[in-house]
Amino acid sequence: MKLSKFGEKLTSHSGILSLMDDLGNALADNDHMIMMGGGNPAHIPEVEDVFKQRLRRITESQSEFTRFIGTYDPPGGDQSFCRELAAMLRRRFGWKLTERNICLTQGSQTAFFMLFNMLAGENAQGEKRVIQLPLAPEYIGYSDTGITEGLFAAARPDIKEIDTHTFKYHVNFNTLTVNDNTAAFCVSRPTNPTGNVLTDQEIETLDSLARQHNIPLIIDGAYGLPFPELVFTEATPHWDEHVILCLSLSKMGLPALRTGIVVASEEVITAMSAISAITSLAPNSAGALMVSDMIRDDSIISLSQNVIRPWYEERMAFARNELHQQLGNLPWAMHKPEGAMFLWLWFKDLPVSSLELYEKLKQRGVLVVSGHYFFPGMQDDWPHKNECLRVTYTRDPAVVKQGIAIIAEEVRKLYQG
Repeated sequence: MKLSKFGEKLTSHSGILSLMDDLGNALADNDHMIMMGGGNPAHIPEVEDVFKQRLRRITESQSEFTRFIGTYDPPGGDQSFCRELAAMLRRRFGWKLTERNICLTQGSQTAFFMLFNMLAGENAQGEKRVIQLPLAPEYIGYSDTGITEGLFAAARPDIKEIDTHTFKYHVNFNTLTVNDNTAAFCVSRPTNPTGNVLTDQEIETLDSLARQHNIPLIIDGAYGLPFPELVFTEATPHWDEHVILCLSLSKMGLPALRTGIVVASEEVITAMSAISAITSLAPNSAGALMVSDMIRDDSIISLSQNVIRPWYEERMAFARNELHQQLGNLPWAMHKPEGAMFLWLWFKDLPVSSLELYEKLKQRGVLVVSGHYFFPGMQDDWPHKNECLRVTYTRDPAVVKQGIAIIAEEVRKLYQG
């Protein structure tokens, strides 16, 4: 089969494909693999009970059941959901928006594929524009979304060492490059993979730069604000006309329903709806219908704050303590865990690459993710990129404890030669 450039680009090896393949293989061999690599949300009984009750009400209502499985929504998604969400965002945050500022997509990954290729790449004049990632490391799923090569630009972050085994990345505004080729800024908050939450001041500075250069500021809030609020530090939700805020229902506990939410200017929403019509006719109805009542009465916020966030924060604290106990005084550090569902480990002067360590752990039955995948757009040969691992802590504590023990054992072997 002869492939086009588009076909070759999207079928070649990529970090996100490797991750999803490993997750699929591990699920098929669930008895033997300790899953500490993926981003699948936890199965929280109290949350699943809420969705079971909602699903029961949908199936008992003929009109809602028909909407759930048997009716196309408009290309921008269920407009009644968009109206309710706009009303909630106005009510809680005072944002000046309507349903015309919101559209739905088939998950966040689809939203970013649309946004990045809509804004960046080669324009009609033959000029190449890029998405600027102000804070690398960044989400593995961004890397291969560009139809054209070289869609991203990134520079090294500032590293603030908080104590012997804790550090935090900050945006290095001195090296942040913005010019005529910059199509947009994009940040995830909290950041996948590190759990970093950009401070309000960093967001405000990026906002000001975006306004100054007349470019969008894209905020990936899949783990963040206002829901599912996997944020363990102080942070304020942020949106304005030039901000493109991307949300998701996946980390609420609904990943199989593939529902992404984009809050942006009417111009952006109109463009994305047009692309959606061509590529998929319309997003699915199920996700919007499942949470519409929760949007209407704000219970999506209380569920996030009172159930989902505390559950993850407790599991994070357990894993963090286990890492300190197991890794001890080895030359390691962990990014300050401020949100999301990952711990980002830095093994200083690691004797092998993080990819080699990943392979060793995989052979031992522990699945993590090599850190080298998370630096899209960073061209320099920075050793730090090959010294980090992303570890998921959402499994049963006994399983997490076992996995961390194996990680510590393998790392100790490497440092001891």
